[in-house]
Amino acid sequence: MRPSSDLIQLSYMYLKTSFSLLLLVLSISSFAQNAPLQKVTDPYFKLVRPEFKGDLAYETVAFVEQYWRIAGNTGFNNTVYQIAVKLESAGYVLEEKATESDRFTYRIENREMRQPTWEPVSASLKIVGSNENLLSSETNRNMIYQYSSSTPIEGITGEVIYVENKDALSELEVTGKILFSDQVSYRTLQSAVKDKGALGVLTYDMPSYLQPEKNTTSIQFRGLRHDEKNPAWAIALSFEAKEKLKAELARGKVEVLVKAETKIYESEELTVVANVKGSDLPLESLVFSAHIQEPGANDNATGVGTQLEMAKITAELIKDKKLDLKRTLTFLWGDEIISTRRYIQEKDKRKAKINWGISLDMVGENTDVTGGTFLIEKMPDPSAIWTRGEDKHSEWGGSPMTVDQMKPHYLNDFILTNFEAQGEYADWVVKTNPFEGGSDHTPFLQADIPGLLLWHFTDQFYHTDNDRLDKVSQKTMVNVGTAALVSAYTLLNADSKTVNHLMSMIAAKAHIRLLTEVQLSKKAITEGGSKEDEQKILDTWADYYVKAMDSIKDLVPADDEKTLRRIVLAKESIKAHILQ
Repeated sequence: MRPSSDLIQLSYMYLKTSFSLLLLVLSISSFAQNAPLQKVTDPYFKLVRPEFKGDLAYETVAFVEQYWRIAGNTGFNNTVYQIAVKLESAGYVLEEKATESDRFTYRIENREMRQPTWEPVSASLKIVGSNENLLSSETNRNMIYQYSSSTPIEGITGEVIYVENKDALSELEVTGKILFSDQVSYRTLQSAVKDKGALGVLTYDMPSYLQPEKNTTSIQFRGLRHDEKNPAWAIALSFEAKEKLKAELARGKVEVLVKAETKIYESEELTVVANVKGSDLPLESLVFSAHIQEPGANDNATGVGTQLEMAKITAELIKDKKLDLKRTLTFLWGDEIISTRRYIQEKDKRKAKINWGISLDMVGENTDVTGGTFLIEKMPDPSAIWTRGEDKHSEWGGSPMTVDQMKPHYLNDFILTNFEAQGEYADWVVKTNPFEGGSDHTPFLQADIPGLLLWHFTDQFYHTDNDRLDKVSQKTMVNVGTAALVSAYTLLNADSKTVNHLMSMIAAKAHIRLLTEVQLSKKAITEGGSKEDEQKILDTWADYYVKAMDSIKDLVPADDEKTLRRIVLAKESIKAHILQ
């Protein structure tokens, strides 16, 4: 016998009744049409929009994207120094020179690296007998594997041997040969270089979401492990180069000439930390982070540039007495995840507690060219367990989570509300994805700090050498930076009025989400789903919003008993919406 949908129908009716009471308690009207936060955020939007032009953001992208950047190399360090120059011109003072009265300060942290840094200088691949290069770093700067060593100046010439699978590798005579495969990974092939005397490796491996048959010249960057005792090199091929090489091999014996010049040297890792000291609660803070490493424009020169203009605008607004911030605002630029995690862990190097963390990664896409859309990757919520309805993972992908991994908090809906407001204003598409991880927001969450990611996906040029300035939109950076600043200013100046509007927002968002989930559960049951499973989904979402409402207490002074009681009442109203 198929499960009945009576329970879900009854829950649906009870949900509407209980939430009507809640909305009356919170004095919400037309919540679905008018964001409860609008009265608080509108003044900040009016303040920021005329100031955020995107010029500094775009100029910074143009500067940064010319370099192939990993921690410690020339491009990474020059980016750090450029950030410092722009911060100083905006009024930020080097910490060691700052006085107690300086609100805008910055520092450059330097640390020893566990291994040398690396940078490419030039590379080329030519089929012997051809007048033209099959590949050149002038047009494909990702062709040389990260941490490849240099060849002799004259290059290395060798016969190309195609490896069709792992088993075939053990049967081939590879000494003095150059291995090529579009089926076997570099890690499998490298043993033949190290142990059997192969000269080097040519590989092809392009994910389908990069549309290699369309973007035939793209190469996604690859890396090999640094091994000082066993230097090696490897070349990654574009679809076009792979097809040409396979066609030549089909005709007979093929030799290629490989030339590569790289630098491997000792260096130090640099991180930039800029602070705008809060006027009333300087020991509470919000942290924006943008990673410098990666060789692309969108990834992540756009995050670097957008965040730099955000820092500049903030200083100017405060100096012009148009803005004050009660809590401290921090901007962090460094090595992805590593710098952010270290900043969180090294509490002796910062005075302020971190209340919120927001990562800017790939925030300047011209989606007409790159594809994809702007996304807010949410803190773990039940959509990361049950991904259904309008919730969808990006092609980056994520593994299903469990209930005990949830991070209930108002930050998800708060950020989404503000970005949707900017989207409506600028005719800009804003979407979300369930938590997937892999960027600077992860260390915040691992440290139990509310944190989320601002980004774009799917970008058909992601991590490829076609991720250049022509794929960047200044307008997109303006939209992201504007909504990010408004969100930050609202939280940093949050007071009892803000708390009341946050409560209304969470109640409204809970109402909409739970109505949606009830409809999805009704449909699932009519299609043969388990009513117990569907009830668990509804209960989990209800519990999520109860705890999200409770998280607002972080903004309420301990002696504000009236507001704390209202939060308790709001929680109970959400909790009661579904019959157990």
